[in-house]
Amino acid sequence: MLKIAYSDIFRYSVPEKHRFPMQKYTMIPERLLAEGTITSDNFFAPKRLSEEEILTTHTADYWQQLKTQTLPRKEARAIGFEMTPELVERGRYIAHATYECALYAQQYGVAMNVAGGTHHAFADHGEGFCVFNDVCIASNLLLNRGQAQRILIVDLDVHQGNGNASIMSDEPRVFVFSMHGAKNYPFRKQVSDLDIELDNDTADTEYLQILEDTLPRLIHEFAPDMMFYQSAVDVLATDKLGKLSLTLEGCKARDAFVLQQAKAANIPVAIVMGGGYSEDIEDVVEAHCNTFRLAQQLFFAELIEEWVAFSARKDKKSNATKVVKVVRL
Repeated sequence: MLKIAYSDIFRYSVPEKHRFPMQKYTMIPERLLAEGTITSDNFFAPKRLSEEEILTTHTADYWQQLKTQTLPRKEARAIGFEMTPELVERGRYIAHATYECALYAQQYGVAMNVAGGTHHAFADHGEGFCVFNDVCIASNLLLNRGQAQRILIVDLDVHQGNGNASIMSDEPRVFVFSMHGAKNYPFRKQVSDLDIELDNDTADTEYLQILEDTLPRLIHEFAPDMMFYQSAVDVLATDKLGKLSLTLEGCKARDAFVLQQAKAANIPVAIVMGGGYSEDIEDVVEAHCNTFRLAQQLFFAELIEEWVAFSARKDKKSNATKVVKVVRL
């Protein structure tokens, strides 16, 4: 079963014209439910990060400032949301959701967080709409608890995961691969294990060719036993902040390739959403929903077909029994 982390706390209150489209966190599950891609059984309510779990990745000083709401105004402004206790709580649930997704992925092959992908959070500060670094926290928890040995982070957000690169710079068991816009935020980039910088207006064909030339090689050479995939949709040509030129179909093909590679190599993959800032929220939601549809199709289509066939046989047998009973009466 495709397990999906969701909580109402994911949708934080922001001003009406804020550039971050918070409404996507309710629109995505609503659309997937309405169209029948998933049912309510697919969702799980994540737990909250403990202080001990936070401190596997973030500094005690940073956590203390968040906990006591004493973060300097300049540092709070860099995060991009109003600093409140609710924002900190939200981050704790999102990050633990990503860890839980990793555990579910180990069981089912893939799992997804409706939120997550907070890759701009550093050990000692947040920025770019990111308070805690969910993928790095999840990776450290897996490693510390012996639940993974080698982790590949595939970050295809249009913005470099500078927090990922910084936090994992001295961790040889984690390989950070970031493919992002060269002339986009963050303008002072960190050094990942592999950074591929893309020119403005890079479109489907070139983008997909670079990915196809890179990801299989990384999987072969690094041999991960866990993968985190940041499937951001700010690569779309319609994105206000992205500067790339992928179509909706190209973004879907990107997701399909990553998931196919993970499945073929038998690597559990936990998927986090990352960014998406198209003017029309429908573009953002539809691109994100494609990722969920693909995960369901690629990993569970055969199981669904088997269940449908079983149900049909069961119904047929049940109907036959009813007929027999009617005849006997």
